[in-house]
Amino acid sequence: MLRHRVLSAVVFLPILFVAIWFGNPWFSLIVAVAALLGVVEFYTMSAQERWQPLTFFGTLWTLFFICNAHYAHSYGSETTQMLVTSALVTTAVIFSLLLALFLRSPGEKIFVNWSWSLAGIFYMGWLLSYWVLLMNSPDWDGRDWVMLALFATFAVDTTAYFVGRAFGKHKLAPTISPGKTWEGAIGGLVGGIAAVIILALALDISMGYGELVVIGLLVGLFAQIGDLAESGLKRSTGVKESGNLIPGHGGILDRLDSVVFTGVVVYYCLRWFVG
Repeated sequence: MLRHRVLSAVVFLPILFVAIWFGNPWFSLIVAVAALLGVVEFYTMSAQERWQPLTFFGTLWTLFFICNAHYAHSYGSETTQMLVTSALVTTAVIFSLLLALFLRSPGEKIFVNWSWSLAGIFYMGWLLSYWVLLMNSPDWDGRDWVMLALFATFAVDTTAYFVGRAFGKHKLAPTISPGKTWEGAIGGLVGGIAAVIILALALDISMGYGELVVIGLLVGLFAQIGDLAESGLKRSTGVKESGNLIPGHGGILDRLDSVVFTGVVVYYCLRWFVG
């Protein structure tokens, strides 16, 4: 497991760092590719249970979410972007149900297939679009905050893993992820707080220590919730890994699980603290 994590970092971190450093459109492109690969894996996993989500529909609207976030400031404020997104998602809900009803699903599977189709869109498209919003906002230095959020998330994973391995005795969620412990989870929270403070100082981010502690605590909490959520997804679909995109390492969802929620958390923290 440790060797796999290190090899994944060696391959993907330089690409990610370059995309963040050069900003848009490269960062949005990386997020879009990750979201599309992720949603396809999501639907492939659901197919293990013979469910039939609308893959074409799901990938199309997943891409829409990323593009919508990328162009949010071109056609108005982020408030406008949210309103447009909500209206289009409502339309997507209606059409997904109609498509499932008239074109694909047997009658008894309509609701399940519709639900899985929407779940993939929200899980990959909507949640990951916040990383694009975080990068593009004119109210703060997006590059610095994306770096802080991402590397703090990686620090949560790393500290939770090593603390759990060294001191873990009490199982956190044995029916979902037997290897995770309360000791590791607490280590992840502490690691998240420490990483946010250290990264803020290194990146010369001007923010009070109280706010940084709150951000670090929330990153530590939601990174681990994301990890558990993806483990629960794999359990519910009966697969050990989300895919085989990265030989010997699993799928893209296995690499994205911790960052799915943290972009949302940091974005709204900044909206609260900065405005």
